[in-house]
Amino acid sequence: MRLKMMRTPVLLLTLGLAACASMKPASERLDAAANSRAMAAERAKAREAALHEVQLESRAAKLELELWERDAIIEDLQTRLESARRDVVRAMAKLRTLATRAEAASAMAEADVALQAMSRTGRDAQEVGQARALMQQGTAEFGQQNYGGALYLANQAKALLSRAPRLGGTDRAGQRPGETMFAVPLRLRVIGADDLRQGPGTDFAAVFAVKPGEELTGRSYVGGWVHVRDGSAREGWIPYSRIERRAAPSR
Repeated sequence: MRLKMMRTPVLLLTLGLAACASMKPASERLDAAANSRAMAAERAKAREAALHEVQLESRAAKLELELWERDAIIEDLQTRLESARRDVVRAMAKLRTLATRAEAASAMAEADVALQAMSRTGRDAQEVGQARALMQQGTAEFGQQNYGGALYLANQAKALLSRAPRLGGTDRAGQRPGETMFAVPLRLRVIGADDLRQGPGTDFAAVFAVKPGEELTGRSYVGGWVHVRDGSAREGWIPYSRIERRAAPSR
């Protein structure tokens, strides 16, 4: 009887220890699962933050490129205005000296040659259409023996045609998905040495290298990559962080 009573506490102690031993791994598994979920949540937050940062950088690049484009348009409009003023002054001077028939005919012939050359390129720039209309008006004035007016209109047509390749020369054929053409070419300068690539990304092969200070002309962009051309007519893509806009030369 006494032996039986002594065995009972021992049995209870053994059962208690076994229960504790079986509960400990379960608790550890719960802690490990909670830690795993917390780490997964942290990784998800980190990926989301990284994606958001990339989107912000792409948006900032787009806004800055649009700002460069706007500034270039303003400079170009200012250049056009000053050119028109100079043309008017020259035309008025010629009118006061009674431009001769030969002078008017020569200017109209030059403008017609330029117009025909531009038409053969297949470009349909707005300036080409305006120049064609000016030539028609000039022909009418010449027929009415208004040689000063014909000379002025011919000079206006030549001025428009001289700008047409610069403003309408961006070829949209073969344009990449998401590529945005600049309204006017951008005058750019390299601020960080880099390789120009065949496409907008580091996955594309390098075509040639540029150094700080080199001047480029921007044609279009995709995200944070700008399609540029150098003075030798070589083309490639460069990150916008490696370039800056250069102001138009003082006149």
